[in-house]
Amino acid sequence: MKFSLEFKKRAFTSIFLLLLLFLAYQFNFILIFLLIITLNYAIIEFTLLIKKIFFYRKIIQFFLNIIFTVYIFVLGTLFVILTTNIFSKLVLFYIILISIFSDIGGYIFGKLFKGPKLTKISPNKTIFGSLGSFILPLLLFYLFVKDSFIFNDTLNNLMIIFIVSFVTQIGDIFFSYLKRKSKTKDTGKILPGHGGILDRIDGIILGIPSGIIFIIIISQ
Repeated sequence: MKFSLEFKKRAFTSIFLLLLLFLAYQFNFILIFLLIITLNYAIIEFTLLIKKIFFYRKIIQFFLNIIFTVYIFVLGTLFVILTTNIFSKLVLFYIILISIFSDIGGYIFGKLFKGPKLTKISPNKTIFGSLGSFILPLLLFYLFVKDSFIFNDTLNNLMIIFIVSFVTQIGDIFFSYLKRKSKTKDTGKILPGHGGILDRIDGIILGIPSGIIFIIIISQ
């Protein structure tokens, strides 16, 4: 099977990012550094995206940028708080891995099986890709965390995978819609094969809160 140059770039970048994620889990100073860089880049890229969509509407730009910046700040603060406890840190990184594997599964299944389009908002998204976004995180669960420290029963584990994967896909589609409205292919060029930081974390920044909210609800 012959892989395109773009696929190779994406694969190498993904491996590098997973390595960074592992180092961030092991060392808090790397975690904080990467968090600051990532979230600041996300805000910058979002600002440029909104500027292209609402070029002549400065007030709309201002309020949307404020809302996104506050959201990112709250998410970053929550991230730091949760990583101070070993159990919550494990849960947080588990949620992140679900989002990452959801994205990878969607890309691989979409490329392999193609098939009917999922939505007109994002022409590259397919129904098989969406199924892959659920299947690969399930594989992660059955191989590594089944009946482990996350929850005591399989149903709750499956529910969190479904919810986080679903919301991650919604986030991906939403930002694809914004890119389409702004006539932009990628939010940046810092990540070879992926585009910008926001291209990489668009689903994750929605997937993390959805997973946390679900855990809080079932813990009551």
